[in-house]
Amino acid sequence: MNIKVDARGQACPKPVIMTKKELDKITEGVITTIVDNEVAKDNVSKLAKNAGYDYKVDKKGENEYYITITKGQLSEDANVCIPDTFKDLTIAFTSNLMGKGSEELGKILMKSFVYTLTEATPYPSTLVFFNSGVYLTCEGSEVLEDLRKLEAEGVEIISCGTCLDYYEIKDKLKVGEISNMYTIYEKLKNPTNTITI
Repeated sequence: MNIKVDARGQACPKPVIMTKKELDKITEGVITTIVDNEVAKDNVSKLAKNAGYDYKVDKKGENEYYITITKGQLSEDANVCIPDTFKDLTIAFTSNLMGKGSEELGKILMKSFVYTLTEATPYPSTLVFFNSGVYLTCEGSEVLEDLRKLEAEGVEIISCGTCLDYYEIKDKLKVGEISNMYTIYEKLKNPTNTITI
């Protein structure tokens, strides 16, 4: 089976997500992903390498890369004994921006991160929002639809009530539940993995 994934013109992380979706559909075969920048080429290559698949990269033009991934036989570098530790994952959102520096870039990165959560499985068990992170769960948030999709898939979404009160936006909450600091503490201390954004 040979599948082509044309990811030219797609911004990160879409080339990786598009490739992974096709890989997940087959037990064996060849997938060729076409990208038009080095970042996408490197990220798709890392996906193949981390999954343990044989792959090769051909540069066809100045900004055109073909990454050919063969699924069916694991390469010698395959990490076949890594347990799936992300089923019990809590992600804490401490801000409505991702990282420090440019506010505009921080919004773009956050939108991309939350979108990526909807495309990567298994999903985290809980998303916790506090401080300015609560803006992400309220009216006007650019990630509301993605958060609603995650909630529909069973991901627990909780926002700090004190934070919603502080920013005077409790009545604008549009996804998930209002919670308290004790519950937030319990959610952050109990899972196998916790990531703070």
